[in-house]
Amino acid sequence: MMNDLATISVIILIAILVLLLMKKIPQNLFTKFRYRNLPCYDAKHHFVIGAQLLAKSRTTKDRPLAVKLAKSAAEEADKSIALDPNDATSHVLRALALDAQGYSTSALEALDVALSPLTAKSLSDAERGEALFKRAEIKKGSNKDRLDSAFEDLVESVKLYGDNATAFRYLGECYEKKEMRDEAVEAYERAVRIDPECVAARDALNRLGSTSTQ
Repeated sequence: MMNDLATISVIILIAILVLLLMKKIPQNLFTKFRYRNLPCYDAKHHFVIGAQLLAKSRTTKDRPLAVKLAKSAAEEADKSIALDPNDATSHVLRALALDAQGYSTSALEALDVALSPLTAKSLSDAERGEALFKRAEIKKGSNKDRLDSAFEDLVESVKLYGDNATAFRYLGECYEKKEMRDEAVEAYERAVRIDPECVAARDALNRLGSTSTQ
């Protein structure tokens, strides 16, 4: 009889402990998770606001307003970076916002950070390919001495994200400047296959005597 009572007492005690754990542990875990990830959540919040501002900047035809919106987007990107410096997407956002204001050198510096080993691992292959393309585009437009560097970025970009017609067109232009006709034709052909309306690539193929546009 005593053994039965002892067994029952143990069972009741275990049941009470289980109930307490069921009530407390999930809440404790949720609380820890919430506070541990609060900086990351806030960083994403600033990133989203910045992305929205940049999108508005790109759609408005009012240049002063576009610059003002881009500046605000860069400020939101800075807030996001301060909270989560290893998230490459915020550095990319900052670069795009700076480029929209005409600050190409600062934009390149931001992209360099985004594509550095520490932060680039947070990007998918497609995102890294797009970031490399953007860096090449800025280099190509800002300084002719950066042709080789832009070329390297474009080669890597199309490997990671092969659906960017403009990247292949730029790559074709780089090959042309390097007097590599066959490679240029191949790059232009890829651009046209991705985007049949890529007029610049079609014109280049005609100029180079390719039959691909026929």
